[in-house]
Amino acid sequence: MSIRRVRIKRRKEPRHGLAGMHPVVARVLATRGLQSPPDYSLRHLLPPRLGGMRPACELLAAAIADNARICVVGDFDADGATGTALAVHGLRALGARQVDWMVPDRFRHGYGLSLELVDELEQPLPDVLVTVDQGVSSHAGVARARELGIRVIVTDHHLPGETLPPADAIINPNLPDERFPSGALAGVGVMFYLLMGLRSFMRESGHFRRGQEPRLDQWLDLVALGTVADLVELDDNNRRLVHQGLVRIRAGKCLPGVRALLEVAGRNLRHVQASDLGFAAAPRLNAAGRLDDMGVGVRCLLAGSESGARDLASELDALNRQRQSLQQEMQETAEQQAQELAQRLEGDLQGLCVFDAQWHQGVVGLVAGRLMERLQRPVFAFAPAEDGGSELKGSGRGPDGLHLRDLLVDIDSRQPGLIKRFGGHARAAGLTIDQSRFKEFRENFNNLVQEIEFSGECVSTDGALSASELSIETAEALAGAGPWGQGWPEPLFDGRFRVLERRVVGEKHLKLRLSPTGSGASIDAIAFRAGHLCHRELPDPLHVVYSLEVNRWQGRVTPQLNVRYLVDEADGAASD
Repeated sequence: MSIRRVRIKRRKEPRHGLAGMHPVVARVLATRGLQSPPDYSLRHLLPPRLGGMRPACELLAAAIADNARICVVGDFDADGATGTALAVHGLRALGARQVDWMVPDRFRHGYGLSLELVDELEQPLPDVLVTVDQGVSSHAGVARARELGIRVIVTDHHLPGETLPPADAIINPNLPDERFPSGALAGVGVMFYLLMGLRSFMRESGHFRRGQEPRLDQWLDLVALGTVADLVELDDNNRRLVHQGLVRIRAGKCLPGVRALLEVAGRNLRHVQASDLGFAAAPRLNAAGRLDDMGVGVRCLLAGSESGARDLASELDALNRQRQSLQQEMQETAEQQAQELAQRLEGDLQGLCVFDAQWHQGVVGLVAGRLMERLQRPVFAFAPAEDGGSELKGSGRGPDGLHLRDLLVDIDSRQPGLIKRFGGHARAAGLTIDQSRFKEFRENFNNLVQEIEFSGECVSTDGALSASELSIETAEALAGAGPWGQGWPEPLFDGRFRVLERRVVGEKHLKLRLSPTGSGASIDAIAFRAGHLCHRELPDPLHVVYSLEVNRWQGRVTPQLNVRYLVDEADGAASD
């Protein structure tokens, strides 16, 4: 993200750190509630005891025994793609000989198991249909499949509506009466648990001969990728899944498709972190779903050869570059609209809605997200529907402290019919409106957001690091203590530095040489997308929020600060 000013709140230092660990890591983990060093071994993984597991396993085991046709229907994002590939790999390893798959087209089918998608199933129709990362709200599609004589198993992790679809079995950790301890599983995580449950069921039924039972941990690279990409909370169970997947990737024991996605992004497998999955591999998968066909991504993850995977990863990389170029053009237009609206409303702009007839609906969510990051206000970006009709498709992003889907519920109750369809959650939501009512929606949205009090962005930090702690040993210890991610925030520190050198690299990034105040030491730093600050006057000393990272470049391994924010000195630093 581009650098911006924030208020900070320092986490309260624990009285006691964790024994036997690097002191900075011990302090960081203790502030996150750990009382002992984490144990991410698979023996502590939660057992596959989810509601719906028994009927789903009975149905799939019978289908495998009868050589029935099974069709896996995924979703068009990275979680859906990894979950689809996992399902196909796993079911085939468990003995299914007729496993097919498909992914909805974002523009033709929309989200979920739609009527249109079911009616496009190839003949002969499957005997069993398994959804991945979707289906819990697909009442019409599930009912249609059942009418056609297809048995349906729904695996999903999204919140259900007031009623459930008429599936033969539903596995979802977020169902109202579900007792599974972790509702944070991603779609790919739910599928991994179904495969674990199915293997156990088949084992108890005497299905496997000695030595024939497949290992499921061989696909934990897929689970890690999908879990990180979907930004689900990294609770204890998810951290274990992601950690184990990263261990396999670093050892080179990953699928050709996962290897190819990381390598085409310039990542060294031996040093891969969760952030590489989220910011390198996942965007290339998601680009297919946004601009083209997620089938390309699934085929990459199913590729059986290194050369085939590389070809498909290169195709995904090209799509991602196309997405980046398209997003940049759209972003410039959106920024101009935001500035004009703010001037017209004389600073009374609280909720922002932007639209352009030339925009691509697969990218508007990214545009909204970038604007939201800069303005710290809820943003909806709209594009024309793909069919060329009168509808607009909107995608929104919201800051902490605001529930975006609840805002849409409120607008819908106040102005029935203004929104034709909507869905989402706290930080992201989507909707459909008639183009003729865009200005009406924009005014209602802005007026409603005006009723909400914003206090500005506040970032929690892990305090300051001494000059001696700004070392390669500390950086490597922090990297090795992950995975870090949603709900388990990466370590961020704040401190004051003198700026010794600065220059622009890569056309738009700010490269710095900083010295901690009161110290003669110095360290390299990078502030991504902050090249515009190179020739501007900066405070002296400069108070920043940063992460301490390992920089590997041309055979050299050095510590580096990744500058994330400038601290608003007017507010100072509070403590938790």
